Amino acid sequence: MDYKDMTFQISHGCDRGLCHQACGRQDRQLNTYDWLADVPGNTDETDLVEVQFKNTRKGYYHNVNNLPLKKGDVVAVEANPGHDIGVVTLTGRLVKLQLKKVNIKSPDDIRRIYRLARPVDMEKYREAKAREHATMIESRQIAKGLGLDMKIGDVEYQGDGNKAIFYYIADERVDFRQLIKDLAAAFHVRIEMKQIGARQEAGRIGGTGPCGRELCCATWMKNFVSVSTNAARHQDISLNPQKLAGMCAKLKCCLNYEVDDYMEASRHLPAKDIVLQTQDADYYYFKADILAGLVSYSTDKNIAANLETITAERAREIINMNRNGEKPLSLSDNSQQQAQRGPIDLLEGADLSRFDKTKRRKNRNNKQNKQRNKQPKG
Repeated sequence: MDYKDMTFQISHGCDRGLCHQACGRQDRQLNTYDWLADVPGNTDETDLVEVQFKNTRKGYYHNVNNLPLKKGDVVAVEANPGHDIGVVTLTGRLVKLQLKKVNIKSPDDIRRIYRLARPVDMEKYREAKAREHATMIESRQIAKGLGLDMKIGDVEYQGDGNKAIFYYIADERVDFRQLIKDLAAAFHVRIEMKQIGARQEAGRIGGTGPCGRELCCATWMKNFVSVSTNAARHQDISLNPQKLAGMCAKLKCCLNYEVDDYMEASRHLPAKDIVLQTQDADYYYFKADILAGLVSYSTDKNIAANLETITAERAREIINMNRNGEKPLSLSDNSQQQAQRGPIDLLEGADLSRFDKTKRRKNRNNKQNKQRNKQPKG
């Protein structure tokens, strides 16, 4: 998340019936639509407030001072040690539901909001944020010098600059005790190490997916479900690793979005190993349009030969006929056979000289007008 001046830009007005206090512009990752924002007394139900920090890190705090907070306010919150600076992203009743999602049970995990951020707080915050990139580069060099098999993907300084969180990726357990000592000596701050996965790293960095939209993990996705190649098989997608992998080099999370619909639709399709017998030839399964319920059959097992596409209902009808010892004349249903569509000639029946006639008529009218203008008046 880019906090240039830590102002939460929200859309003013109520376009399409959405209150601007509820739905801000999608310039904040994991933005939550507060559909209770314009309900009277919503903020009085609880003093809990959701605060978002850099990228996907969020925290929940008590508004013990009863500050008139609204979505987009920049606040100073309690940290260990010191204070941190974040943006209010949610207030009111929905915060309680968010607590259930993140599974916060201990009251000690919910700290306090001190105040609205002052100019002094913002100045310290900007100084701390300006050091993050250089700190990340130098910390990678320190980890490499220690021979640690890990990658430091991001660094986040606390709002007061007294603490830094180092997000790292590692395939195996890493003993970074010496690394913490070296980092503390190099940057003179309190060090916290957090291990994240490849998908979490992509969510923190952000980017644009092959679909042309922002990454799901960087905008709305909070929980990551394991993705397997079975999801691609159920959707009849080619098992090409380059196309199935996302920006994190793992299988795309969106492979799970429609797999349930494909599995339900595939139950209505005939089995792939069943051969359809007609009086002309035997037809073998070739491919299927799962959601449309269409199946293509070929007269050859290995290549596309004499392809015919029929509905799943027609395929099951032929299977039942074969089981009874009957063979239809063809795969297509003769009683509902549609006329073959040939190429459409857009110029058929059109007068190709119609534009020329119009042009000649205009020229004739122009000549007549010129002759009238040349005749002497009076």
